[in-house]
Amino acid sequence: MTAALACLATGAAVAGCSGGSSGEEPSAEQLLDDANDTMTALKSVTVDGKTTTVATGEGFSSRLTTDLKGTCRYRVTWSTGASLEQIRIGESDYVRPNRAYLERAGQDVTIAGEQKRWVKSPAREAGWDTENAGLANCTREFASFGKATKGERTEVDGRQAIALVVTDKADKGGTYTFYVATKGKPYLLKVAYKGAEYRSTTSFSAFDAPLNVRPPAETDVLDADRASGD
Repeated sequence: MTAALACLATGAAVAGCSGGSSGEEPSAEQLLDDANDTMTALKSVTVDGKTTTVATGEGFSSRLTTDLKGTCRYRVTWSTGASLEQIRIGESDYVRPNRAYLERAGQDVTIAGEQKRWVKSPAREAGWDTENAGLANCTREFASFGKATKGERTEVDGRQAIALVVTDKADKGGTYTFYVATKGKPYLLKVAYKGAEYRSTTSFSAFDAPLNVRPPAETDVLDADRASGD
């Protein structure tokens, strides 16, 4: 009973708390499952990402602050200087592209200086393979896949962590390294991906921090439905 209470107090990602016999260290798969369960239970999190194409060295960086449900704020910036900001609150999206983004999209920008208006529209399913490419969903799935093996113990932003290396038959030549906190709750701290075509790093922080996401001022918003006459 004493050992079980200690596990509840310190989290599951420590030796002896994986449900096996006393002193038995959890497997790489168990550590990853515990991390995914912990992340799924969060009320809020900030996700920073950076992706670079191997062939050209170009890419983009992003930051998402989300409640993992229907409220989030997102910004993505490409190496070309184009950027797109998004606020999603329930059923509404507020999107603000910069001048470089509009020019990249082939829009004829007639205003002088930077574009500062937000466009309001109904929230739709986002993703790079949809018509809303560049936007984000507030939800995020944390799920295990492939084969996991333990790597070195290390530190991520001052937190003690263990590296878990994951390979998947569906991604030949690609390797994922998941960094899971080993002190306190088993948060997923970072994921690094190395593949033949691109490299990416995704970092997680501000676990369960207060979420300060509000819509823009009404004077800064253009309603897409009203502008189109719908």
